[in-house]
Amino acid sequence: MFENLTEKLNGVFKKLRGRGRLDESNIGEALKEIRMALLEADVNFKVVRDFIEDVKKDALGREVLESLTPGQQVVKVVHDRLVALMGGAGAQLNLAGRFPAPVMLVGLQGSGKTTTAVKLAVFLANQKKKVLLVPADVYRPAAMEQLRVLAESAGLPCYDAGLQRDPLKICTAAIGEASRQGCEAVIIDTAGRLHIDGEMMEELKRIKAAVNPAEILFVADAMTGQEAVNIAGKFDEMLAIDGVIMTKMDGDARGGAALSLKAVMGKPIKFIGVGEKTSALEVFYPERMASRILDRGDILTLVEKAQAIVDQKSARELEKKIRKNEFTLDDFRGQLLQIRKMGSLQDIMGMIPGLGKLKAMKPGDIDERELVKTLAIIDSMTREERRNYLIIDGQRRKRIACGSGTEVQDINRLLKNYAQIRKMMKKFATKEGMKSVRRGNFPF
Repeated sequence: MFENLTEKLNGVFKKLRGRGRLDESNIGEALKEIRMALLEADVNFKVVRDFIEDVKKDALGREVLESLTPGQQVVKVVHDRLVALMGGAGAQLNLAGRFPAPVMLVGLQGSGKTTTAVKLAVFLANQKKKVLLVPADVYRPAAMEQLRVLAESAGLPCYDAGLQRDPLKICTAAIGEASRQGCEAVIIDTAGRLHIDGEMMEELKRIKAAVNPAEILFVADAMTGQEAVNIAGKFDEMLAIDGVIMTKMDGDARGGAALSLKAVMGKPIKFIGVGEKTSALEVFYPERMASRILDRGDILTLVEKAQAIVDQKSARELEKKIRKNEFTLDDFRGQLLQIRKMGSLQDIMGMIPGLGKLKAMKPGDIDERELVKTLAIIDSMTREERRNYLIIDGQRRKRIACGSGTEVQDINRLLKNYAQIRKMMKKFATKEGMKSVRRGNFPF
């Protein structure tokens, strides 16, 4: 989402770091470019004005101008201000004091409420909480069935409303059922409209009064830009929302809504949707998002994703293999499968510090189909070939290409990349290699 903004900000910072000393003039030029980059990213113009003033005030301070690396100090100032702009610390769900704790999802039609309801339920279930999903959208055709099917595919319970079509009665009955089942949270998927209308708001008010929700979360489509902020503000006036879930953050929207929302409304973004899978919901951490925007990566989120899917015993065995330089194509295949579970390659690459600077590996250049092709090639190899890639001669390459539906050039490219990865991993395994990773510098 922030690819264009990241690229432009990197261009500005490169110029600043290239100067030995900074003064009011060259900082002023840089701030003009930053201002234009933010406006082009669809950030609210008042928010941009205040942001630039704050950065200018800090960047012209003695601590920055008289430091040994003033360019780097300006980058830090921008980073810190971005964090503050998006709310500082991450805001968590507040489910304390209620049993079960109802969570109302509200928003316009098409914002992704139904799929987000399931994603949120999966997130809570992964935290060992018992959750019940409630289909309260009785107007959109097949909305209730959609929630039931998605819940079933995720292995989660969904309240059966039967023939009942009164949203208020469905919600109150579901709360009672959740209490009997010992559920800790109830996720209510409310009805949306194509636009805000009084009837919809009155219905939401009645549901709020009846269930006394622990949280009311507005589901905003990031693709709608500043309009998402305006609509969220209207919902807040009527319902007093507690926070926002920003969906479709993996799309090609400019991202201004995510940067503007907290400053304009005073309400935090609590979660972001980053894909279609039911696991593609992340807690929103302003500091991590600011790091991604500035191409510093997001190692913490990457580690959390990895920890959620990686078997610790297998990880230790893999570490031993890497240290002994015994990383085989079978191991490579296993790691690719693990990566697929973590999400899209674009998302993962964006979490690795500095990787956006490598032209050949820019997130926008990554084709997910290449990963599928690579798996097909490895699957077409014999066990011995996967253990020792050096025995794969010309004849074997032709056979593998035929078996995987690829070209010999594809086999050559895979083996070359694999050899480079083995070399890189050997460097990673050293103490100096790990120190470089922590500094954001990669030994290749």
